[in-house]
Amino acid sequence: MATPNPLENTHSQPPARLSKKTYVIAGILCTVYGYDELLPETTDVACLWLLNPRLQTQACMEPVAFSAINHWNQRLEQKQDRHEFQGLIAISFDQRNHGSREIEPLANQSWNAGNGKHAQDMFSIFHGTALDTSQLITYLPSYIFPSSERHISSNLVLGISLGGHAAWHCVFHEPRITTAIVIIGCPDYARLMSDRARLSKLETWTATTPPGSSFLGSVDFPVGLVKAVERYDPAGLCLGVSSRSEESFEQAPSPERQRDLVPLLKHCLEGKRLMNLAGAADKLVPYAQAEPYLRWLKRAISPHGWFNEGHVTLEDIVFDGVGHEMSPDMLSAAIRFIGESLESIPAKSREIASKI
Repeated sequence: MATPNPLENTHSQPPARLSKKTYVIAGILCTVYGYDELLPETTDVACLWLLNPRLQTQACMEPVAFSAINHWNQRLEQKQDRHEFQGLIAISFDQRNHGSREIEPLANQSWNAGNGKHAQDMFSIFHGTALDTSQLITYLPSYIFPSSERHISSNLVLGISLGGHAAWHCVFHEPRITTAIVIIGCPDYARLMSDRARLSKLETWTATTPPGSSFLGSVDFPVGLVKAVERYDPAGLCLGVSSRSEESFEQAPSPERQRDLVPLLKHCLEGKRLMNLAGAADKLVPYAQAEPYLRWLKRAISPHGWFNEGHVTLEDIVFDGVGHEMSPDMLSAAIRFIGESLESIPAKSREIASKI
């Protein structure tokens, strides 16, 4: 059965529409929202990258683009010095093997829907989408600002479900992305898929004693995938996959391990702002599968943590009674966080003026 659209009930009323333009960049159909609404004097522009859920297309992200840009533009209208702040546009494009890029429909399905390569397909698709985001960040300015009359001054990413998984990769591996809003996504792919294998009663889970003891590295989660997860997924990158235990999430890393982790997190997260929004009743991407790693990361970046000098902001909110969906309250929290992030990043012109 197809995954319902997590945005089906996000907006009680359609948000006010804005301009949108389409571009084909690096062979990818991109939609740019809010270009015509930029103030004439605006030269510094922030980009909000919108990553769609599994089994959906970029079109479902349009109301999120309208809501975020309208809210920011309204905030700017209330500022006497609004020309000193960044303008905001939003960009959406189809995730790999979705919408205009779909090649094999079965690859988007789950184990229970008949896709025996669900784990490999899903990870490679959203990891590829994160790589596409980096590629598009590089080339977007030459398409939308060909005369260099404006420039991209900062990049934010918002992803939902599959897009949320991708957003975690974006913020960890793309230095130009400084803010990430993850909605019903997970930073621990191995833990998420292990739980899904248990619920799906895969033979590679049930046939061992104890159940699941050999799942990671089995045909349903091959060694090649384990290696990719350890290289690119946040929890895998920080804690490994095969070698970690439940105690790994609870114990502070040894001084020796911290010597590796501190420069790693400094490279990936220093100065960045992260928001994680989850539904307490989400059965598809349960918060319980993300919580151990999030708890580990929160301790690391806390005032007395071993990575307290990284100046990382992590806001983690779980919404009671919310399932695998983007609730209206989640949208409000995300828009608030976007505005706070934009206000925390001065436009280059404002920054230069302050130094004169």
